[in-house]
Amino acid sequence: MKFMLIMRADEQGVRAYEDMPFEAVIEAMGKYNESMIKAGVLLAGEGLTDAAEGFVVDFSAEAPLVTDGPYGETKELFNGFWIIEVSTREEAAEWAKRAPLGPGAYLEVRRVTEIEDFPADNEWVKKEAGWREEAAARAAE
Repeated sequence: MKFMLIMRADEQGVRAYEDMPFEAVIEAMGKYNESMIKAGVLLAGEGLTDAAEGFVVDFSAEAPLVTDGPYGETKELFNGFWIIEVSTREEAAEWAKRAPLGPGAYLEVRRVTEIEDFPADNEWVKKEAGWREEAAARAAE
């Protein structure tokens, strides 16, 4: 099973991060990532730039509206993610608990849907399977 660990922080977490030496942050995250790589569970993981560099596309109106970040009254920000592949939900929780995060930061852990979660006879599910095979073949070249 694949799970996404979504790193979030509130104002306290952002302040704590800003007070830490950058080298200490990189070292802690590097050690955490290395432990997941050595265990064979890490599939992907990335940090994100400041919310001021991003934007939101709001689909509430007839025409989607693009608004530059930061995002108004956001009380928490999505700061990065890991995608891991483990055997159980409990194993995902164990990896999440090891993340080098402190007060004001937390991880939302959600299972990533897999193609097997959808009806195999659906036209678009079949197309998706084909696209994935094509992408794997390109990556293998």
